[in-house]
Amino acid sequence: MIAWHERWTGSSDHAVDLYLTNAEGGVSQAPYDGFNLGGHVGDDPASVETNRRTLADAVDVETDRIVWMNQVHGDQAWVARGPGEDVPPGDGVLTTTPDLALAVLVADCTPVLLADVESGVVAAVHAGRPGMVKGVVPATLSRMRELGAVAPRAVVGPSVCGRCYEVPADMRDEAAHEAPSSRTVSWTGTPAIDVAAGVVEQLKQAKVPVTWVPGCTRERDDLYSYRGQRQTGRFAGVVVLRSVPGAPK
Repeated sequence: MIAWHERWTGSSDHAVDLYLTNAEGGVSQAPYDGFNLGGHVGDDPASVETNRRTLADAVDVETDRIVWMNQVHGDQAWVARGPGEDVPPGDGVLTTTPDLALAVLVADCTPVLLADVESGVVAAVHAGRPGMVKGVVPATLSRMRELGAVAPRAVVGPSVCGRCYEVPADMRDEAAHEAPSSRTVSWTGTPAIDVAAGVVEQLKQAKVPVTWVPGCTRERDDLYSYRGQRQTGRFAGVVVLRSVPGAPK
């Protein structure tokens, strides 16, 4: 269920919890076996709701305080102020509201979690190949700075690796034009894209420190992979800003 977790603290009255889930646990049945959090993939809605309640308990928020994006493989990022808001199409979501969990769903795309603990600004980003090419990560960083972020850090979660992401040569060229380090070859030597490497390059260009959590979705049984199974579930990256009363200023 929760495969990875870190808490970041600083000198401010904020802390940030960052989580990555996997496919283990949960109540979803085949072909969504396990802890599917995607409500748009054909799984039984009751199973998804149960899994999402379990996630809410695990990250210590109320279920209605998890913000799920309306992901469209674009470059738009929006600011969430509280639960119950309309969710516009977008692949980045930001907040300065404590105890509001921001979630990104993936099954090969790259989940990116961003946080500036001192300024109290956090974000979650869905960075697939189209989003990486369009610059969704730099766009979200720009919105974070508009909200007061000065020194954001990033977590880049598991995604399909370059060896497993074979594409036409012109598609690889398009990606490499935006992020040269995304250019690679597959296991058989054909053109391929390493989206996560491209995302990390964009973060490094923006001088954002990166924690890159390893794992290829297509090579690991505990992660969902659309390229591997087609009909499958979604795992999540989640970031939560916390208030820490009495923390040193």
